[in-house]
Amino acid sequence: ARVVAGGPSLIPMMKLRLAAPQHLVDLQDLAELRRIDRDGTMLVLGAMTTQQEILASRLLASQCPILGEAAAQIADPQVRACGTIGGNVANGDPGNDMPAVMLALDAVYRVKGPRGARDIPARQFYQGTFVTALKEGEILQQIRIPAPAAGHGAAYEKQKRKIGDYATAAAAVILSIQGGSCSAAAIALTNVGDTPLYAEAAAKALVGSKLDTVAIGAAVQRARAIARPASDGRGPADYRIHVAGIMVARAIAK
Repeated sequence: ARVVAGGPSLIPMMKLRLAAPQHLVDLQDLAELRRIDRDGTMLVLGAMTTQQEILASRLLASQCPILGEAAAQIADPQVRACGTIGGNVANGDPGNDMPAVMLALDAVYRVKGPRGARDIPARQFYQGTFVTALKEGEILQQIRIPAPAAGHGAAYEKQKRKIGDYATAAAAVILSIQGGSCSAAAIALTNVGDTPLYAEAAAKALVGSKLDTVAIGAAVQRARAIARPASDGRGPADYRIHVAGIMVARAIAK
């Protein structure tokens, strides 16, 4: 059996015969999995919250706007109306947009199974293409995100062949500035590896700098150094690595 949330990932895989579960367990009626609120210093998203609900949330727009920015670039309105944040991050698809955003935000995934609940940092969750730290019988219950500092800057830049497509390459960047210098940074990449990639060394190149061309150039080079995309219909691998660097530079500038 497989659980099905909104279905935009699982149903196409079934059509292509890449997945053939004997049973589907529909989560649509589990109201406790739909929430957007704040718990102390943490923003909490229920796993069944749709991308459209993220876009409509005033709380997220004011405190963590990168979530809405990324959600707006996922597929099309029909998919965003049924596709869930939980399905997007728990599926283990490196082409999905939200996992890299969660890496940049240092989110924690709360999962639940027969032995109870446990928390898994997003940066430790992804192990390979469609392979995650979820154990047999566990499902994602909620996503917990440390509320970014007031006045932080964030951007999600994505190049794609057409509206609704997976990224050729994309980058999530979160920055804080104090006294004219970068005091904190996080960078993550989409669809240029077997998993979403947390570019820790690239972010370190920005911290302490004035975000000058030298620092940005170093961040771009370090981000490209960890990218390992496949050559496919989105372009040869070297092109996609090049695009990943451009997305990092654009997100920093934005």
